[in-house]
Amino acid sequence: MKMTKTNRKAGFTLVEIMIVVAIIGLLAAIAIPNFVKARQTAQTNACINNLRIIDAAKQQWALEKGVAASTAPGSDDIVPYLGRSGSVMPKCPLDSAGSSPYDINALTNVPTCKFADGTNGTHNAVLSN
Repeated sequence: MKMTKTNRKAGFTLVEIMIVVAIIGLLAAIAIPNFVKARQTAQTNACINNLRIIDAAKQQWALEKGVAASTAPGSDDIVPYLGRSGSVMPKCPLDSAGSSPYDINALTNVPTCKFADGTNGTHNAVLSN
């Protein structure tokens, strides 16, 4: 009985490696745009929630102080009414400067975000009446 020795090494061929790289690239091409969209949606929802909190604090301040509907409270006026956030105004997720981009407005108008116009940021957070 004659035994033959083969010099075959175990490993992947170039074609197999190229197929795996192509599949990973295809999955990345699908996943990355969805991730960006999900992040933008989350930032918009966080901003809308901040606007709701500010509006609720503004209305509570007006009820306790008994002010006219045309009055516009300042940020220092509504800070005690912001709930668990305590002593700070909420921050917009797109605000990298650290200042609050929210305009509180008069009691009859909803608060707005400076990034809502789309020129300073990428979201259009708007609190409806």
